[in-house]
Amino acid sequence: MKILVISNYRPYHTARPEAEIFIGLSKLGIEIDIMTYGDAAYFNKFKEAGINVIDFHPEKKMDKGEIAFIRKHLIEGKHDIIKLYNNPAAVNGIQAAKGLPVKVVLYRGYAGNIHWYDPTAYTKFLHRRVDKILCNSQGVADVINNQPFVDKSKTRVVNKGHRIEWYEDILPLDIKKEFNLPEDAFVIINVANNRRMKGIPYLMKAMNILPPGLPIHLLLIGGNMDTKANLALIKSGGYKDNVHFVGFRDDVLNIVAASDVFASASIKGESITKSIIEAMSLEVAPIITDIPGNVELCDHEDSGLVVKMKNPKELSDAILRLYKDRALCEKLAKNAKARIDSFLNTDRSIKEMKEFYDELIAE
Repeated sequence: MKILVISNYRPYHTARPEAEIFIGLSKLGIEIDIMTYGDAAYFNKFKEAGINVIDFHPEKKMDKGEIAFIRKHLIEGKHDIIKLYNNPAAVNGIQAAKGLPVKVVLYRGYAGNIHWYDPTAYTKFLHRRVDKILCNSQGVADVINNQPFVDKSKTRVVNKGHRIEWYEDILPLDIKKEFNLPEDAFVIINVANNRRMKGIPYLMKAMNILPPGLPIHLLLIGGNMDTKANLALIKSGGYKDNVHFVGFRDDVLNIVAASDVFASASIKGESITKSIIEAMSLEVAPIITDIPGNVELCDHEDSGLVVKMKNPKELSDAILRLYKDRALCEKLAKNAKARIDSFLNTDRSIKEMKEFYDELIAE
């Protein structure tokens, strides 16, 4: 079996779950060629694993030169499968595969923005040349399968696994000293670049609903958190001094590891949020909303608390519950780590991916 993969492996931590799957598959004897940027963090690691790495990544959709480059490698390499991980790769890779005996597989890690009435969808996920769409969660697969005229047999779910060992050397930061928090502070954290889908205003509203005077503090890490709307929301309540807009940090995992709860207020489109996986791997109790994808991450009441999206009262109640019941908070945190180790384990992902490829070749 021979596979050509086209993906962006530049950012190390972002690329690691995906990259480690292909390193694992290579160890199982699958021949893999990877097209990615020459300065990618995993470029040399792939080579060390015996993977052939090609310094190339498409930049423009429907680019004749890029299509020809990919097609040349498919013809010369006689690949059985081409795996396409992003939009430029998908659009150009599909065109490059025309008339060739290669299976075309697209990756989808976002729950939304695929519509049967959108013409651009037929250049990617709804293109007839696509043999399979590999989804990062069942929620993503459901979004695609709910489109009219979609062949539901084309979707398959394989999660991008993690290894608990990746987080063993992450030491908790002294966040109470770093952010001038009281010794009895109960710390809630959210890590994101603020976009509408992240639901940050609902987190602001949840803080405002809390009973007054509690030492509950919220750390917001990431870009564009301190918008005028968010600042106005938090200033309207009694916890304006307990919400801390931290901005970007290089030591974000150390801050997460020192927190009591990771609270996500996302309202759509997440599939499975990496920052939640990281928090669970660091043994931090998660509170998540019931959006497609993320809702698969934890078992309610066992490895986290699941609340309705766009419901600040439920979110506030969950925060208050864990503040009052530290034993439950510790139990959820411990079980969250175990949940990642079982449900989102890299070895499981490698095994499921191998089974998927074997079945695809046999079709």
